[in-house]
Amino acid sequence: MVMRYLDTRDLDGSRPTFTEAVVKGIAHGGGLYVPERVPSVSLEDVLALAEIPYAERVARVFAWFEVDVEEARSLSLARAAYGDQWDDERIAPVEEVVPGMHVLELWHGPTSAFKDMALQCMPLYFSEAIEMQQRAGTLEDDFLILVATSGDTGKAALEGFADREHTRIAVFYPHGGVSEMQRKQMVTQRGTNVAVFGVRGNFDDCQAAVKAAFNDPDFNRRLHDSHRLALSSANSINWGRLLPQIVYYVSAYAEMVRQGGVVAGRPIDVCVPTGNFGNILGAYYARSMGVPIERLLCASNENNVLSDFIATGTYDVSERAFVTTPSPSMDILVSSNLERLLYHLAGPEAVRGWMRDLAEQKRFRVDRDTYRRMREFLVGDWVGNDESLEAIRRVHEETGYLMDPHTAVAWEVAERLRGENPVLVVSTAHWAKFGADVIRALMGLGHRDPLPPEHARLTPSALLEAVAKLAGSNAHVPAALAELDALPERFSTVVDAGREGVERAVQDWLSGA
Repeated sequence: MVMRYLDTRDLDGSRPTFTEAVVKGIAHGGGLYVPERVPSVSLEDVLALAEIPYAERVARVFAWFEVDVEEARSLSLARAAYGDQWDDERIAPVEEVVPGMHVLELWHGPTSAFKDMALQCMPLYFSEAIEMQQRAGTLEDDFLILVATSGDTGKAALEGFADREHTRIAVFYPHGGVSEMQRKQMVTQRGTNVAVFGVRGNFDDCQAAVKAAFNDPDFNRRLHDSHRLALSSANSINWGRLLPQIVYYVSAYAEMVRQGGVVAGRPIDVCVPTGNFGNILGAYYARSMGVPIERLLCASNENNVLSDFIATGTYDVSERAFVTTPSPSMDILVSSNLERLLYHLAGPEAVRGWMRDLAEQKRFRVDRDTYRRMREFLVGDWVGNDESLEAIRRVHEETGYLMDPHTAVAWEVAERLRGENPVLVVSTAHWAKFGADVIRALMGLGHRDPLPPEHARLTPSALLEAVAKLAGSNAHVPAALAELDALPERFSTVVDAGREGVERAVQDWLSGA
């Protein structure tokens, strides 16, 4: 059998397969693709994953979702995605930091962020899908991947798609709204098919502009006529991003049982730092498959629209100010993947109404029954800027474990909401991605406090050496980050927010202007 995908708004009746959905990216009419059914797996199936390498775990979960790639080929792609480019052969190791508090480390890939978990994998399946459709005669064009990023997605997508056949990729990030390390990683990206642009605005401005370009028929026609390119996305609105994220939650439970952190069959809680809701949605799907996950703890920073929604049932960004935080990958007000959860709870008709209200009024409120069903498993809380830095300092002093600001948000929320179950805290980035705020944390400074002069003048890589020296022997700096100072910056263009700014930047790049 082959799994088909449905549109969250029920406006696209094409029912694509996995490879078709990955290439299309977003459903006609603006909805998101979701599986027509969620596979049910036994506890024995889950625990058996602990006995095989991570790449084989990926291929097995993909097979449970009836991915339309031949099984041996899928395993080959998974092995390429999770191979020597990772600095830990376990790929997504689980570490028990204190009794009952486990950390799922998702940052051992080439860009030191959790986005590698999907974006080392998705581009391989994306290229495979294009090959399959071109051989079948159902597709002529190659693809331009447009990406809006709040920080980590951009670099991970660039790394995954660089010099990949049949694709080009253009990334848009909020100028001044990402860490210096994140910016440096993006603008030094190697590859002949990549481009990077800053946008005058915040992440939501970037995301809205990219979505508008997708929905502009004239722009799409010009890309086809002049460059034989069609548009697709590597953001988490693409199901190809979400399926690999489901894998690491299934894998993590098997690892916790193998290590003795949880008794087989007993539930755990999972705490995820999230802004766009994609990462925590992977845990939701794992739970729906039968993995013993009881509660999903949604950890927000000061852009706490999600924790407010979970508390009230009202999603409201009509008068909400955008806050710059030490955890910029979570600095998001419009959480695209929430639409998928609402679809599973309430169906497409309700989703259409809520998404229409969000577009027109910048707010929506779910009905009482949907809210009740959501609160059966979903709880949330938020952490202030200085609180997140204090959590970094405190946990390091007490345990020797050093974490980045995003993980610190999740750790703090996990401690507040912890019950009887073991908690899996999802660590989404290596601390070295955010060296300036980590050194503030270790020195007891606040988020807005300036760095001491001897640190403020350091380059990004030199600053990481200073953090490592301050933190002690366990603070290892990934080689790819340590070498950034020596790499030339290839991209410096900053464009206006909005559809026209994005489209003009893409057309100039493709034309060699």
